Amino acid sequence: MKGFRLNPDKEYVEKIITGTLKKDGHCPCQVKSDDTTLCPCDKFITEGKCCCKLFIPIE
Repeated sequence: MKGFRLNPDKEYVEKIITGTLKKDGHCPCQVKSDDTTLCPCDKFITEGKCCCKLFIPIE
Protein backbone atom coordinates (compact mmCIF):
# COMPACT_ATOMS: atom_id res chain seq x y z
CA MET A 1 0.00 0.00 0.00
CA LYS A 2 1.33 3.43 -0.89
CA GLY A 3 2.44 5.59 1.99
CA PHE A 4 3.55 2.69 4.19
CA ARG A 5 6.74 0.76 4.75
CA LEU A 6 7.81 -2.26 6.73
CA ASN A 7 8.63 -1.46 10.34
CA PRO A 8 12.43 -0.87 10.55
CA ASP A 9 12.70 -2.78 13.85
CA LYS A 10 13.91 -6.13 12.48
CA GLU A 11 13.48 -8.01 15.78
CA TYR A 12 9.88 -6.79 16.10
CA VAL A 13 9.10 -7.64 12.47
CA GLU A 14 10.48 -11.14 12.99
CA LYS A 15 8.15 -11.66 15.98
CA ILE A 16 5.11 -10.45 14.05
CA ILE A 17 5.95 -12.59 11.02
CA THR A 18 6.47 -15.63 13.27
CA GLY A 19 3.06 -14.98 14.85
CA THR A 20 1.49 -14.59 11.42
CA LEU A 21 2.97 -17.90 10.28
CA LYS A 22 1.69 -19.64 13.44
CA LYS A 23 -1.80 -18.39 12.59
CA ASP A 24 -1.60 -19.61 8.98
CA GLY A 25 -1.20 -16.12 7.52
CA HIS A 26 -3.68 -14.32 9.75
CA CYS A 27 -2.83 -11.18 11.71
CA PRO A 28 -1.44 -12.20 15.11
CA CYS A 29 -3.19 -9.21 16.72
CA GLN A 30 -6.66 -10.44 15.78
CA VAL A 31 -8.58 -12.95 17.89
CA LYS A 32 -10.63 -14.32 15.00
CA SER A 33 -9.16 -15.96 11.94
CA ASP A 34 -11.17 -15.47 8.78
CA ASP A 35 -10.75 -13.94 5.33
CA THR A 36 -10.75 -10.42 6.80
CA THR A 37 -7.72 -11.10 9.01
CA LEU A 38 -5.33 -12.49 6.39
CA CYS A 39 -2.21 -10.33 6.37
CA PRO A 40 -2.40 -7.64 5.19
CA CYS A 41 -5.78 -7.54 6.91
CA ASP A 42 -8.89 -5.77 5.64
CA LYS A 43 -8.54 -3.04 8.28
CA PHE A 44 -5.14 -2.12 6.89
CA ILE A 45 -6.33 -2.27 3.30
CA THR A 46 -9.51 -0.23 3.84
CA GLU A 47 -8.56 2.10 6.71
CA GLY A 48 -4.77 2.26 6.44
CA LYS A 49 -4.36 1.04 10.03
CA CYS A 50 -1.96 -1.80 10.79
CA CYS A 51 -2.84 -2.81 14.35
CA CYS A 52 0.28 -4.90 14.83
CA LYS A 53 2.57 -2.15 13.43
CA LEU A 54 4.14 -4.46 10.87
CA PHE A 55 3.50 -1.70 8.34
CA ILE A 56 4.04 1.89 9.42
CA PRO A 57 3.35 5.20 7.65
CA ILE A 58 6.20 6.76 5.70
CA GLU A 59 7.10 10.02 7.40
